[in-house]
Amino acid sequence: MLRLSPLLFLFASLLFGSGCGPSSPPDADDTTPDPSPTLTDKYTTVRLDADVSGLSDDQKEMVRLFIEAGQAMDGIFWEQAYGNRDSLLQAIGDPQRRRFAQINYGPWDRLNDNAPFVDGVGPKPPGANFYPASMTKAEFEDAAQTDDALDDLYTMVRRLPDGSLTGVPYNQFFITAMETAASKLREASALTDNEGLRRYLELRAEALTTDDYRPSDRAWMDVTDNDLDLVIGPIETYEDQLFGYKAAAEAFVLRKDRAWSQRLSRYATLLPMLQEGLPVPEQYKQESPGRDSDLGAYDVLYVAGDANAGPKTIAINLPNDEVVQQEKGSRRLQLKNAMRAKFDEILLPISDLLIAEEQRPHVTFDAFFGNTMFHEVAHGLGIKNTITGNGTVREALTDHYTTMEEGKADVLGLYMVRALADEGELDVELMDNYTSFLASIFRSVRFGSASAHGRANLIRFNYFRERGAFSRNADTETYAVNPDSMVQAMNALSRDILTLQGDGDYEAVADFVQTYSPMPKELQADLDRLQEAGIPIDITYEQGRSVLTGLDPATATR
Repeated sequence: MLRLSPLLFLFASLLFGSGCGPSSPPDADDTTPDPSPTLTDKYTTVRLDADVSGLSDDQKEMVRLFIEAGQAMDGIFWEQAYGNRDSLLQAIGDPQRRRFAQINYGPWDRLNDNAPFVDGVGPKPPGANFYPASMTKAEFEDAAQTDDALDDLYTMVRRLPDGSLTGVPYNQFFITAMETAASKLREASALTDNEGLRRYLELRAEALTTDDYRPSDRAWMDVTDNDLDLVIGPIETYEDQLFGYKAAAEAFVLRKDRAWSQRLSRYATLLPMLQEGLPVPEQYKQESPGRDSDLGAYDVLYVAGDANAGPKTIAINLPNDEVVQQEKGSRRLQLKNAMRAKFDEILLPISDLLIAEEQRPHVTFDAFFGNTMFHEVAHGLGIKNTITGNGTVREALTDHYTTMEEGKADVLGLYMVRALADEGELDVELMDNYTSFLASIFRSVRFGSASAHGRANLIRFNYFRERGAFSRNADTETYAVNPDSMVQAMNALSRDILTLQGDGDYEAVADFVQTYSPMPKELQADLDRLQEAGIPIDITYEQGRSVLTGLDPATATR
């Protein structure tokens, strides 16, 4: 990786660093009326008031330190997603728009295909602020042939004074924030008596200042028997919609739900069996998933950065490093309080409007939880390296990788529910899972085509509709599952996605996405009815130390 000398880095930072953004700040007197009733009505606020009174004093202090480390990630992500946060927020005169910019980490609506909602900012660059706004794809690809730092996960791409491109390592570009977060993790590591957590925190602190994350990813795989957990660093690549190369900063502060986790733990041992049963030829399932995979349920205490931008995640599947996944598997963390909030506030109201009345009792939290859990399991199945010599699936599919991977996880999750039920390993009412799955498509497709999850759900809706997995009653304007056709469509889509990923044929994948991603007029009309009914699209958090229940007064200040 390219390392700039201190003098050159200082010059590059002054010329292209923290003050730059993909577009100019909006006009300071922007008060253009909002055409929608209320922008922020797209979200319903959920208070993250989890009870932490049962934690020890040291654990409560660790929560404080974790949150402060997460706040450092928040600042980094603002720079990656937009540019200078303060200049943007100060220039927006309307309080509602300002709040909406905070939710979206920029002036683009993540639930409306990144459409700008503030005058003067222009469209969002596909590469966000990871790359110079003036850079072309061809220019980058040409330069990357001789400079490996450009397509590294952990570099910001900037121009040097001569106009050429260079990759500035995160640990240098964000040196102050990374060192701040690292120091908080080191402080926290001294407070825990859990050796696995201590080792992870120490290695993660080192990673934040060196950009070498693999040792801490390996260590995190062993952090399974403690009440607190922390996911922190540059992790997911969804924000980079130009290439899918750049990892965005985020943080999750979590508390383990031991009772629910015990219910889930045994499914991790079934991964090899599930891999063998995938509905594709042997070459597309030749890799063995790690046997050390962990399933657990957690409550969210705090989120920051990419994890807090726009729609909120309800489950985590990490690490993303294919080497670590094959060595040790992955950990799948179900975020129970976030999941329950989305089910109660969004999924049930959607079902009351769009699911056939006789099938509404089949929309259950247990089925929603199970489908989400096996979605995360499914990320570890299939193969990570193409069978055609095109490198990893991620490298071969670039900007389409996240859409295909989320689509794979969705449909394979449902496939595995049925497979485990057939094997007697899972006691469920399959119609609950099928109907909750259908209702969840309507929930997630509202994220819009700018979201990998939204695109994946739109593709699946069109694919399933084509194969009769569900029907729509024109009189009642509701949808009903056709179980037999649902199973056939599920198997077919599983096979298609796994094959496309394994072949690593970018053009074939692009054709597939283009064929199945258009928004049908009828579906759009039904989604409009959800908006007219006032059903929020997603949740946003009221969070912070003062919100948590049971923290000592000395630590319960923002």
